[in-house]
Parts: sequence; C-alpha cells; structure tokens
Amino acid sequence: AAEKLQGLGRLDAREHKGKTALLVAVTANQPQIALDLLSLGADVNACDVNGQTPLHLAASSGLHPGVLTPGVTPPLVPTGMTPLHCAAVAHCASIRPPSGPRPRDPGLQSPPVDRLSCLYLLLSAGASLVSQEIKSNMTVLHVAVKEGNIELVRYLLRIPLPNKQDFVNMKAHGHTALHMAASLHGNAHQKEALQLLLREGADPSVRNQEHLQPAQMLQRGPEGEQVNPPGPRAPPGPSPTGPRAPPLCSRDVK
Repeated sequence: AAEKLQGLGRLDAREHKGKTALLVAVTANQPQIALDLLSLGADVNACDVNGQTPLHLAASSGLHPGVLTPGVTPPLVPTGMTPLHCAAVAHCASIRPPSGPRPRDPGLQSPPVDRLSCLYLLLSAGASLVSQEIKSNMTVLHVAVKEGNIELVRYLLRIPLPNKQDFVNMKAHGHTALHMAASLHGNAHQKEALQLLLREGADPSVRNQEHLQPAQMLQRGPEGEQVNPPGPRAPPGPSPTGPRAPPLCSRDVK
C-alpha cells in the first residue's frame, strides 16, 4: 500500500486528524512500518495538527528514536516542548499508578526503562539538556523534580556538564529545581531529591518570585524536619517581606 501511495505521490497524504502514515506508525509504536515508510521517502519532518513531528511522537510513545533520520532537529511544538521534554513527560507518566482502565493493547505502552533509553538516545544525538519549554521555562530536570520522578532526577544529574551548577540553578517562572523539590510535600523521594540537587550545586539562597527560599517551602512539623538536612532551618510562618530565612545548607548534606 505504501508503494502504491508513493507511486501516486501521496506517501505523505494526511488522514482526518492531520497525520501522515509515518505519524500514525510512530504513534502506534510500529518501528518496522516506520522504517519501511522512511525507506520510501516519507517526510520525517511532517507535522500533525498540533505541530508534532514524528520525533516528538516517538519520544512520547517510547519508539526507538534511532528509527528516525539522525541529525534532524524538529521545531518546537506549540506548547514549546522539545522531543526531550516529550520523552521526560512520558517517562513520568509511565511510573504513575494507573488511574483508569488499562489500555486495550499493552504493547502500545513502553515500560519506564525503554523511555529512559529514549532520553539517552535523544541526548546522544545532540538534544540539549538545558533547553526550556516555552510556556513554563521548564528544563527536563524541572519536569522530573516536579513530578517526584527520582529515577529520572538521578539519571539527569549524573550527566556530565561543564556548567552543571548553572543548569541545576536554572529557573522556571522563578522556581529552581530546589524550590520544586522543597514543594514535594508527602513524596517519599523528597529528601533524596533535595540531597541530590544540593550535592550538584543547587543554591539554597535563591529566592523565587514570591521572594521565598527553598527552605521556606518545606512542609511544617515533623515531616518537614525529616526531609530538611541538618543545619539552619527556615523560621515558622515565612513571609516574603520578613527577615531573611536561614537556607538549606548543602555542606551539611550527607
């Protein structure tokens, strides 16, 4: 069928949702069909109605990015997400407990480890770790920390960068990753996330747009004491206009 469409010059014809055959194959996680279409000349940069290219959809569905032409740098989708962001969001979604009925075809759902491999392959192909999503300014590290995805946080912080401290302290609408980790109230991985970020140079003195330091965003009471590393502690009842609060102290993290 693909060869007939190629002969008619309609290999990139779109269905009612604006997807080409390649976009449909990638969404359905069908690498062999995708490879066949690419070998016949399917447009690897074709976008659907949401501006997503096959690479964006591959990152979201867990399809091996190597299936697609290497070296392609697709534009940002309207939400401002790069394929790397799509892969990070998909990995976060894959580790959440299911909230509804299971998909009819489990084969369409890639396990978390596959999605982590997807991130690795995208980074190996040149995806930028410091790229920010347009609407929220979030990097993939912000995405991982905000979702409490400790596996992804560990992975991202192990990647060597010449400007690692700058990366860790990047802001998304005024919040650093450390602010987001401090806000993970009740999350079992909050303490480890805080420790990892501090070890990699997260600045506990940075204030967000509300003029709050990360220590001032920790939960109060015994739970907050358990996740707060030993050392100075923010006073109760923080106020953006009040006296400067003692920050979390990276040197005390063990």
